[in-house]
Amino acid sequence: MCIAIPAKVVEIDGEKGVVNLGGVNKEIMFTFTPEAKKGDWVLMHTGFALNVISEDDAQETLKLFEELEKSYETV
Repeated sequence: MCIAIPAKVVEIDGEKGVVNLGGVNKEIMFTFTPEAKKGDWVLMHTGFALNVISEDDAQETLKLFEELEKSYETV
């Protein structure tokens, strides 16, 4: 199973750019999402932005990840 993580676009320069993942900046490729722009949210997997998504969808997904993490803390 593969998981794509929501990340906010910080900067783009051609097919390369930087996203923010929970306070950590990471350089990724925007080969598959040429329409992405600074301030957008993308789903990132293995160093590539796969889709541009809404901020609401990004926040909902991040909340689900947080709930999942909390459930493992009680085990």
